[in-house]
Parts: sequence; structure tokens; C-alpha cells
Amino acid sequence: MIRKCLFPAAGYGTRFLPATKAMPKEMLPIVNKPLIQYAVEEARDAGLQHMAIVTGRGKRALEDHFDISYELEHQIRGTEKEKFLAGTRELIETCTFSYTRQVEMKGLGHAILSGRPLIGDEPFAVVLADDLCLNLQGDGVLAQMIKLYKQYRCSIVAIQEVPRDQTHKYGVIAGELIAEGVYRVSSMVEKPSPEDAPSNLAIIGRYILTPDIFDLIADTQPGKGGEIQITDALMKLAQDGCVLAYKFDGLRFDCGGAEGYLDATNFCYENLYLKGL
Repeated sequence: MIRKCLFPAAGYGTRFLPATKAMPKEMLPIVNKPLIQYAVEEARDAGLQHMAIVTGRGKRALEDHFDISYELEHQIRGTEKEKFLAGTRELIETCTFSYTRQVEMKGLGHAILSGRPLIGDEPFAVVLADDLCLNLQGDGVLAQMIKLYKQYRCSIVAIQEVPRDQTHKYGVIAGELIAEGVYRVSSMVEKPSPEDAPSNLAIIGRYILTPDIFDLIADTQPGKGGEIQITDALMKLAQDGCVLAYKFDGLRFDCGGAEGYLDATNFCYENLYLKGL
């Protein structure tokens, strides 16, 4: 039912300057694999095959990564280094990639709206690559959410508990618990101060969205910071009881900042790279 995954990847990555001055933050490596590849692999493992990437100026490396590099592959052919490209080759062979540009940076809602020509009129997933999510004990976060979508057939946001003093970094939800880890959303607030936060349940970079979200985003006025927020559009859906929040199984690393990036690198080195995974 869900075939496509949208990757908003046009942002400047200002939290990781100067590293991201000339390199997309989505290409930052976790050990020896860039964040965008982890994100695409998560989507592929959830059964999605159409990868739609919203890029911007200076993001050409994203397109080049999911393409054949004839000179490089010729140089390493027949050597033990070929194995390091096996995962990327598999993605190129099994998935299709399409790209469009977000000409102006006007927030996540605007980035998702920019991907409308690539998605069309069908439900789709959204993955923010700098939120690295891993579950070594079972299904990935996106696969868990797609199973939930098959049951409820509505928009879903992934959430996790955060310290109260961190709510100003996230969209925060309030809602009614209707099943284990599943909330029917009644309210969403974008980056509230701790005293104004309706809960400590923060939205992280995984979404399942129904196609009616595009018209709602188009009708949404700029909010905090002059940006078009996806939470504002989702709140319109929530008023009709059409948005769920899911407290997922697994780990999430905020790789848009140095601390989370280092935690992710250490974790992946010890639990994936050293084990040949």
C-alpha cells in the first residue's frame, strides 16, 4: 500500500558547521556509511522501493552516491575493496531514485510539499536522515509504523520521551493512549518551552502521511521562525481524529549535532561494523 519514501534533504545543516559548509549533512559518515544510506536502507527494509529525495544547492553528492561510479569501480574490481560497495550497489539495483529541489528553505512542511510531484496522490513515508534510528532486536522503526498504518489507515508520527528541558527542540504531542505505545493525537505544539509543553512526547524524524496532507500544508501559514511547519498541517488532521503517534521500539540518535553523531558512531562501530553487519 505504501510504496514511496520521501527524504527532505535540502537543509543547510547549520548545527554541524563547518563540516556541512560544502558537504550535505546527510553524507556525514557513521563509521564508513553515510546517514542517507542508513535512511534508504531502513525504507527498503520496510518494503519501500521508490525513494524520493528533496535536495537543494550543494547537494549533488546525494545523487552521485546512489549512482554507478565507473572509474572507481574499475579501479577496485577484483580486490577485497569491492565488498564495501556491495550495499550501495544493492540499493541502486533494487530501488528507484527520483529528485527535486527545494528552492527556498521554508521549513519541513514546505520541504514535504516540494516533494509532491514525486509522490503523487498516495500515502507515503517520510524519513529525516539525520535522525538515525536503529533496532537490533527486530523491525526498523519505519517497518513498525507501516504495520500500524495497515491497521489504522491514517497519518502517523513517531515519538519518544525526552527530558522536559529539551522540549524546545521538538514538536510535542498530547493525546489519548489507545493501544500499547499508540496515542490518538489531540494536540501538537512546535518547539514549546518546558512550561508550555503539553507532554514530554517528542516527534522525531519518521512519518507516515496520507496524501491529503499536501493540500493542508499548502493552506498553512508560516509559523515559528517564519517556517511552514508540518506539525501545523498535522494538527488540522488531528482535529478530525486522523493522526496517531507511535512510541517505537529501538534507538534514535540525533546526528544533526556533534554529541548524537559521536554516540551513533560509537554504537555502530561496536554493534555493526565490528560484527560485519
